[in-house]
Amino acid sequence: MKLAGIGSLLLVPMLMFATNASAAAPQTITYKLRASAAGQSSDFTLDQGVDASAPASVAPNGTVKVTIDPAPNKIPAEAGGRQVREIKGLALKLPVPANSKFQSASLSGGAGLGGTPSVALQGNDVVLSVPGPIKGGADFELPTVTINLQAGGTGTITTKLGGTSYDTPGLTFTAVVTVIGFPVNAAAKGYPDPSPVLTTTTIG
Repeated sequence: MKLAGIGSLLLVPMLMFATNASAAAPQTITYKLRASAAGQSSDFTLDQGVDASAPASVAPNGTVKVTIDPAPNKIPAEAGGRQVREIKGLALKLPVPANSKFQSASLSGGAGLGGTPSVALQGNDVVLSVPGPIKGGADFELPTVTINLQAGGTGTITTKLGGTSYDTPGLTFTAVVTVIGFPVNAAAKGYPDPSPVLTTTTIG
């Protein structure tokens, strides 16, 4: 079974991040993504707006709060001529920056997610997980993510999105699409390229 236009099928998790006053100007991040289903794969890109907030400076060993507040969005009902049944298993990685130590992470808000989201430290990444399912055609809003870090003694703390390659992705999800009346899981994974600095906090 061959899926035509897998790339266009998966232009669905448009995670447009928008926050209040921030330590850096809003940026548009381009993710390189690879989708796979039914023995076929397709590479495509996804632009993602990001506005991340963090203090400009912090005392040595002080607390740094990073906040990411996603804007409302919508899952398309169809893409590439195929019905999009749902999106599930979405995971977004936020690496713990150098010169800092993870203290805690929390979520607030969010709507239309089809399940309870969670955030946890996995290795050196803070991972926002949304199990879903989020139905095709539905409106949704990801929760606000707040990450508390302890600064080191010197240097700078720079925050970036996770992922460096298809083998080490920072964004993953599964789209369930309808092909000849049957549901087919199309898995996507990717990374930001280029991967700009979102915020910079100077220690001292």
